[in-house]
Amino acid sequence: MGLKWIDIPPVWLAGHLTALWLGRDTGPQVTGRVWDVLGTALIVAGLLLMAWAVAVMVAARTTPIPHQAPAALVTGGPFRVSRNPIYLGDALVLTGAVAWTGAVWGVILVPLFVAIVTWRFIRAEEDRLAAAFGDAFQAWAAGTRRWI
Repeated sequence: MGLKWIDIPPVWLAGHLTALWLGRDTGPQVTGRVWDVLGTALIVAGLLLMAWAVAVMVAARTTPIPHQAPAALVTGGPFRVSRNPIYLGDALVLTGAVAWTGAVWGVILVPLFVAIVTWRFIRAEEDRLAAAFGDAFQAWAAGTRRWI
């Protein structure tokens, strides 16, 4: 198993959040209640989206854990509008944390996180889904955007 357990999206998210927190007082800042409220709302929305997506996957008796083979192609719930609602939730949490801390430089962390997750996880997951579910996956992927 090695260190593969550490190469999971929550660890990448935690790393980005840690970098944001450590550098929160670096560079220009935005402050005010609106940023606190926006940040909190995005964090809550991201967590709720992740929970909803995991619940739908569990109900379909497939795994939300990266690097594992899917047992079902999940196309309902949040998967109707995003092929990756859990990763989208992660990105919302990170975006919310950037707004909440007010660290302007932190905005660069969001596209960096999205790029890493796409490269490290999404492409391989989509390959596994295509291999396992063929035309059904292709049809769903053609009608559902990767992010939103």
